[in-house]
Amino acid sequence: MIKDFTTERLVLRAWRREDADSLFRYASDPRIGPAAGWPPHQTVEESAHIIDTVLFQPESYAITLRDTDEAIGAIALKMGDATDLTDRADECELGYWIGVDYWGRGLVPEACRELIRHAFEDLGMRAVWCAYYDGNHKSARVQDKLGFVFHHTSDNVPVPQLGEDRTGHVNLMTRDTWEAHTIR
Repeated sequence: MIKDFTTERLVLRAWRREDADSLFRYASDPRIGPAAGWPPHQTVEESAHIIDTVLFQPESYAITLRDTDEAIGAIALKMGDATDLTDRADECELGYWIGVDYWGRGLVPEACRELIRHAFEDLGMRAVWCAYYDGNHKSARVQDKLGFVFHHTSDNVPVPQLGEDRTGHVNLMTRDTWEAHTIR
């Protein structure tokens, strides 16, 4: 059973099949998926299928508003075969997106801070990786705000769901870096 995490304005919780309408509302916007490497959702049924096959995984959470429990985005810690950024068992990749209606409110950094804390304190990770594709300035800004440090850039990164190659920028946060910048 996946644990819920509560922040000032959000609850990060397991995805539910009944989130399909909300997921479709936000994931069908063409400003969301393509920037992250996946096509916009076409139907509520597709969104329900993605909940069942992609989002209902360990360490995968719906970003929900505390006041309404509406799923407005997604956040996950990807480990093992779910990430190609590391093959170490004590490292993971952070991935996230949020609906356009919620851009610019600081909600993604709020959600990320809690999941990064969980990665280091609860899961014992030694490092958290995070990446973005060239041109995704919003994701780059979030990673910068969180304290991720540039690691490398890769050209010709396959984006299979969109059938193209892109330039990817990879950032890293070690446990030591996180501890040095975390106010307790």
